Amino acid sequence: MSSFYRRNLISAALLAALAVALGAFAAHGLKGQLSPRMLSAFITASDYQMTHALGLLVAAWIGHEQPHNRWFRRACLGFLIGTLLFSGSLYAMALSGITQLGIITPFGGVSLLLAWLSLALAFSQFNK
Repeated sequence: MSSFYRRNLISAALLAALAVALGAFAAHGLKGQLSPRMLSAFITASDYQMTHALGLLVAAWIGHEQPHNRWFRRACLGFLIGTLLFSGSLYAMALSGITQLGIITPFGGVSLLLAWLSLALAFSQFNK
């Protein structure tokens, strides 16, 4: 297995574990500490992080079996960058109260969208 896919599989597992931990932190440690709007943003970040960690897992797992299909690599990068930008900006905004950090979130969303489209293209070229 290439180091690229190995790193992405490890990243997917760590992102998923962190999503569980941060979701529990939101449910048990942040209630009453954040405004309902900021708590909702934090929970959204955790939900999206888990969803896209699983997307990264799929792209990396199948991608290592399809070494000539460049779309799996692109999907991996999109999931990783998108999760860091989307969820990361929401976590930072919720915890700091600096709502201007929300300007970063759409860039992460676009990256996640492109990752899913790349995964669709990867599957369309499956075993070609």
